Amino acid sequence: MGVTVLLQYPIAENKTGPQTADQLIKRIGALGALQSGQFLVDCETYSSVPSMGGPPRTVHVLHNSEQPAAVFALLESPGPPPKTVPLVADGLFDLLMIKMGSIYQNKKQIRMEARGARFELGDFFIKIGTVTMGQNFKGVLVEVEYRPCSIPANCWDLLREFMQSFLGSVVQNSPPPYFQIQNKLNEVYQPLDTIQQYLDHFSSYRKVAGL
Repeated sequence: MGVTVLLQYPIAENKTGPQTADQLIKRIGALGALQSGQFLVDCETYSSVPSMGGPPRTVHVLHNSEQPAAVFALLESPGPPPKTVPLVADGLFDLLMIKMGSIYQNKKQIRMEARGARFELGDFFIKIGTVTMGQNFKGVLVEVEYRPCSIPANCWDLLREFMQSFLGSVVQNSPPPYFQIQNKLNEVYQPLDTIQQYLDHFSSYRKVAGL
């Protein structure tokens, strides 16, 4: 796996979400990208029941079609200090969460999904997906992965130049916040880092919806 950047693409007032996604697909098609399938990232959120006592805790359980055998879970605890504990497990973790229904309750109304088309262009994977919460459209996410590199600090300039070629001024010259953290740590990029970016964007859509 390479290094991935995930960005929200704004929806113009006179366009719908699918129209915006189609426009981006045409742009990368003009660059020579070829479709290589579909992708899906989903997120279920569970909250601790009041009878547990103590501060409320939240568990986000995510799946990524790129890693079909893995289940990603992030436990958020308000602290102090607040912290997030990540976990990568197999499919049995979904069954475990069902069995823990008396402790953690699923907030089905805020289930999030990002799904769409996956493309390849040279050393890049590009995914253009529409985001829904329940049945409601929330936005368009663009994921770009540069495969030959595994250290974010070493490839931001190349990623930025490539993304600006079809996303324009939406891509800032400075790295996004999560990318900046990775650069400081100088760690090898992992699939969990992509999941964290999706969760960050899903959370921002929920905040806009007041959830």
